[in-house]
Amino acid sequence: MLHVLGEQVVSSRIRQTILPHQEMAEVQSLTLQPPHVNGHQISGARAAAYEALRVEYERLLAELDTDVRSLLERWRDELAAYQGDEYVYSVRGREIRVQNHVESLSHLKIPKIATPRFSDWGDIVRWAMQENFPGKFPYTAGVYPFKRQSEDPTRMFAGEGGPERTNKRFHYLSHGMPAARLSTAFDSVTLYGEDPDRRPDIYGKIGNSGVSVATIDDAKKLYSGFDLCAPSTSVSMTINGPAPMILAFFLNAAIDQECEKYIREQGLTEQVEQYIEELYRQRGLPRPVYRNIATNAPAGVLPDGHNGLGLLLLGVSGDEVLPPDVYAACMRRALEQVRGTVQADILKEDQAQNTCIFSTEFALRMMGDVQEYFIANRVRNFYSVSISGYHIAEAGANPITQLAFTLANGFTYVEYYLSRGMHIDEFAPNLSFFFSNGLDPEYSVIGRVARRIWAKAIKYKYGGNERSQMLKYHIQTSGRSLHAQEIAFNDIRTTLQALYAIYDNCNSLHTNAYDEAITTPTEESVRRAVAIQLIINKELGLAKNENPLQGSFIIEELTDLVEEAVYAEFQRLNERGGVLGAMELMYQRNKIQEESLYYESLKHSGKLPIIGVNTFLAKGGSPTVVPHEVIRSTREEKEQQIANLEAFWRRNAERSEAALRRLKDTARRGENIFATLMEVCKTCSLGQMTHALYQVGGQYRRNM
Repeated sequence: MLHVLGEQVVSSRIRQTILPHQEMAEVQSLTLQPPHVNGHQISGARAAAYEALRVEYERLLAELDTDVRSLLERWRDELAAYQGDEYVYSVRGREIRVQNHVESLSHLKIPKIATPRFSDWGDIVRWAMQENFPGKFPYTAGVYPFKRQSEDPTRMFAGEGGPERTNKRFHYLSHGMPAARLSTAFDSVTLYGEDPDRRPDIYGKIGNSGVSVATIDDAKKLYSGFDLCAPSTSVSMTINGPAPMILAFFLNAAIDQECEKYIREQGLTEQVEQYIEELYRQRGLPRPVYRNIATNAPAGVLPDGHNGLGLLLLGVSGDEVLPPDVYAACMRRALEQVRGTVQADILKEDQAQNTCIFSTEFALRMMGDVQEYFIANRVRNFYSVSISGYHIAEAGANPITQLAFTLANGFTYVEYYLSRGMHIDEFAPNLSFFFSNGLDPEYSVIGRVARRIWAKAIKYKYGGNERSQMLKYHIQTSGRSLHAQEIAFNDIRTTLQALYAIYDNCNSLHTNAYDEAITTPTEESVRRAVAIQLIINKELGLAKNENPLQGSFIIEELTDLVEEAVYAEFQRLNERGGVLGAMELMYQRNKIQEESLYYESLKHSGKLPIIGVNTFLAKGGSPTVVPHEVIRSTREEKEQQIANLEAFWRRNAERSEAALRRLKDTARRGENIFATLMEVCKTCSLGQMTHALYQVGGQYRRNM
């Protein structure tokens, strides 16, 4: 159990940091210009007065904080850098040059970063300490100086049926896009760490509302055709309880892709194919194949845009066909290059979403093991956890509660990782965040407030470097705001929520499809959802500017109000023993339920107008829409997943028992569980690993 939690001291520490700067800003307002005489002849009395002013000016100047003095000295150069033709900065030693302006159809030069017109030192200091330019502490306006030009923030959620069907949807969503940003929804069987089965409580859920993934071969098929180690590919996985096992599947899929690329580059394809064929001939078993049974496609038929990458080593691991040194090089290269996120946020599962499977302490231990493995293997471009407020909001929390609980959970992870001996700068860059965007006014500043609070806490309390101070986050438009009445209106709501997110410089964005209130999205509705983002980013003129919220009175006021409200919620958590103490009292769950009830009561009474739902109804009364098509996994897909799983068990029958024994021994000895999972997942299914870990880590039981 954790006893010292981050949010217990963050609030007071941040206040101590902000207030002196505000007071300094008042002093600096007095010292705008040094007194001077402009060459005029003046009397002795006036000269003495000027001298006294000069001495006082020098005294005040000497009292300035070093950071403040440096800020003021750089101010004119900062402005000039944004007002010239190009802005030059560096990322990890690489020089980046960005054009500062975009030309409109009217031939005006629209600045990408609009600059303030302050001349008073107090205004400058106050703005720089609380706002500053994008890419500069405290990162209120964004963590990078400019947005990526090579890829939009678009990241669309997909998952249904077997791995092949979802793979086809991924290729559909990525067609013609400069980058492949995949976001994976898993079925509830996978979310609870179980294997596909004909048990009544499992069978109907296989491949519904998410993709079924039970083995490493499922993961290979799911992401095949995408180069998982390319800088243009990024994969997000919404999985929590069994996250370490699914992550091990994914990373091994990426490693085996690197092995496959090596095999093809060295002209070893035919030799490896012969080896695998002989291996399966000796076993008397068929090789696993890629077959999208949902479309009745024959085995080996690939969707448009699929180049076959990732399928050569189905049924075997790269270390079975390559020398140890070559495999080690492929593994090192894959781990250092792979990009993406695994959600793995167990605290919010207890508070809101409920897909906890292991005891909280054991789940936290495995999260720490994953991060230690990342540090040891230089996994720098993959986030080991996505600290999630989205599910807290979907369960009913208002935007302030969502933000406060999420940041508090984040600081809890920071304290836990520090307690295990990890350095803040080793793990903080591997943390990411995930928020919901609704239509409430507070959502317009949720990213600004999150970045500001996180940056100041990491810098002033934990001593983290600039990379650690940067809070990166994903936004998904609100699922709770989608209604089954007048579903065409849902796109309007989603567009406004996406506008909030893009103006607030989110790092990635999923726009919900209008029909998600009644079914898994169709290809038509998903295409419209993607178009919402593309139209904002490509067509909307003001979106060419990258800091449109800065300088707005209401945005600055809202930012301050929400920040203060978050600190107040931190204090309420403190009074209950921090995050874990509050969880034992079920404080978070009760607060979320109360706020959900408040929202629903306003909606049903009509005090909260919702167009097409409780007001502005159509002639027929805007009844709930019945979908023409309900996307569900087919019986054939369910049977295919069970058959594939049983074939996997047969192939690995001689090795799986020893592997599971090794996994339990690792857990009992207190060694790194994830390092062992990286090997065990090659021969064991998800359910086998889950049940083995139950025996040593315990199953989740809610505190009543």
